[in-house]
Amino acid sequence: MTKKIIATTEAPAAIGPYSQATEANNLIFISGQLPMNPANGEMVQADIEKQTRQCLINMQAILKEAGLELSNVLKTTVLMADLKQFAQMNTVYAEFFKENPPARAAFEVKVLPKDSLVEIEAIAAR
Repeated sequence: MTKKIIATTEAPAAIGPYSQATEANNLIFISGQLPMNPANGEMVQADIEKQTRQCLINMQAILKEAGLELSNVLKTTVLMADLKQFAQMNTVYAEFFKENPPARAAFEVKVLPKDSLVEIEAIAAR
């Protein structure tokens, strides 16, 4: 197996010892994306809808760097600070995955990095 690191300046840089994404055997594993603006590294300080949108924009940038699109995503995991905001998150999520959406799991967690309201990770395939 050969592991390839995928990185782009169009998505936030990793804030720890991990890669934005890795690829092996035509599978791409995208690290959890926080709602951070890649231009200034600042968290989008807003509501769940704006934070969800930024997470998915960051994911798109990583996929683009790999030569892929959201349609290549097989599975996502959505981590939320408050699952009561699921409907609002889901409305924005549906804007990005209009047809043949990927499998998904969603969990409420006690705290997310940088006090984010949401974090989204994904697995995609070539």
